[in-house]
Amino acid sequence: MTGETNRGMTMPKAKWIGAIAFALWQTAAAAQMSHQHASEAACDEPALRCATRVTPTFAADGTLWLAWMAGGQISVASSKDGGKNLSTPVQVTKEKLNLDWGPDARPKIVVDRKGDIVLAFSTFRDKAFNGQVLTTRSGDGGRSFAEVKPITSNNESQRFEALGLDADGTVFAVWLDKRNRVPAQQAGKKYDGAGLFFASSKDGGATYAEARLATDNTCECCRLGLAFAGPGRPVVMFRNIFEGGVRDHAVMAFPDLATPGEVRRVSTDDWQIAACPHHGPSLSISSAGTYHATWYTNGKARKGLFYARSQDEGRTFSDPIAVGRADRNPTRPYVLAGPHGTAMVWKEFDGEKTTVNLMTSHDDGKNWSKPVAISSTSDTSDHPLLVSDGQRTFLSWMTKADGYRFQPIGDES
Repeated sequence: MTGETNRGMTMPKAKWIGAIAFALWQTAAAAQMSHQHASEAACDEPALRCATRVTPTFAADGTLWLAWMAGGQISVASSKDGGKNLSTPVQVTKEKLNLDWGPDARPKIVVDRKGDIVLAFSTFRDKAFNGQVLTTRSGDGGRSFAEVKPITSNNESQRFEALGLDADGTVFAVWLDKRNRVPAQQAGKKYDGAGLFFASSKDGGATYAEARLATDNTCECCRLGLAFAGPGRPVVMFRNIFEGGVRDHAVMAFPDLATPGEVRRVSTDDWQIAACPHHGPSLSISSAGTYHATWYTNGKARKGLFYARSQDEGRTFSDPIAVGRADRNPTRPYVLAGPHGTAMVWKEFDGEKTTVNLMTSHDDGKNWSKPVAISSTSDTSDHPLLVSDGQRTFLSWMTKADGYRFQPIGDES
């Protein structure tokens, strides 16, 4: 972070408190649930009802898998009926950990065609918020998991990991990493942000190749958007630090799993901030190759949530369009190019309740429907996420007051 101390992904105490307050203000609203996975306030067990973050994915056979963090542990469960009934949860971690509780932190999960499961999540190593990305895998369909281990041997801070699954089963991982900070400082150079690092695994997450730098001096405290433009072609969306300390969004298209591409700016929002927004982007790529990007900014050029599309592999993007009602603090956008169209969700707060709103597009993002509210709650909530089983698209949303909601978003045809 700009203006940080010499340790961790952190900053002077006053700025850090301000950034956390900013993030909590953004998330001070909530969600709901459609199945019987009710939430309990301040419970400290690994059960789903106590979860603060829930991440969904579908296996090739249509099984829904959930990974969540609760009670200082990571757990998983599966469902064969669209989330109505869940299997007995399996605890991935064997003991309580100091899990990364930042607004953009959550466990990541992918399931390959053999049914092997790969997980990644981050922990705080110390009070300076130095992070460590840990990984594990299951080769027996989620009945047991290997001992968790770091994704890289480097001892500097790593956070905000993302996992993707290539067409051939290769696991592609990308994260934010502070390993270049100390060498720069030792050389008397200023070092802002973090490096965007990546690695891949050819053996189902058992081992990862040596971490490599994709680009340096990115914003170090926002989730990453990760999608595939085709086999062996991952694309990452991230908040970059441009000249003058401007923290606007960029994309990087990898021509293959081992070769970083150019940093291409998504939008010139001109958000100059010497602190952490804790509000990352979302990226999805349609079967036609269109990049769908959505993000939050508080820049001089524009403020709020925005959407843009690219049809030339991120070289240029359409003019950003505003998303949500500015008077209801729209936050946490998520976009997914599904089997029958593109969907986008976000949260709004009207002073009493938080609502998840939905817009859909049936022409690859050229035109969008009017927003419609699809879920609401009266307390705090996780970010709304979208996931597809190849036939339908679903909303995944964890709420404090009403528990976990998993619901189809409606007719997409």
